[in-house]
Amino acid sequence: MGEYDSFITHRRRRADLEKAKNIGIAQYDLEQQEKVQILSYLLSNYNDGRRKNFFCVAVNLLELPELREVVAELRSNEKLPSLPIKERSSYAAEVVRNIADRRNVALKLIKKK
Repeated sequence: MGEYDSFITHRRRRADLEKAKNIGIAQYDLEQQEKVQILSYLLSNYNDGRRKNFFCVAVNLLELPELREVVAELRSNEKLPSLPIKERSSYAAEVVRNIADRRNVALKLIKKK
């Protein structure tokens, strides 16, 4: 496991392996499936063509309860569906960033300089 990321972050590899070991592969797989559904929701509804990588990194780095919080907040905003995609995308990214900031999670890939 290298210190730099590729297209997706590698920061959680060890923690994810430990989690799978602790809760079992079946439960870990269920959690990953839910994360896939959340990512699909974000990309389908809030990707303005420039947020794919951002949402992929966020889903990889945030825990499931945090991602559920993101989705709940987005779904609770009744005005959001009527906004243009760029505004919806910006709002969704802000919601994700705010939750990540509260958890001290940096949503950036670590690249070689």
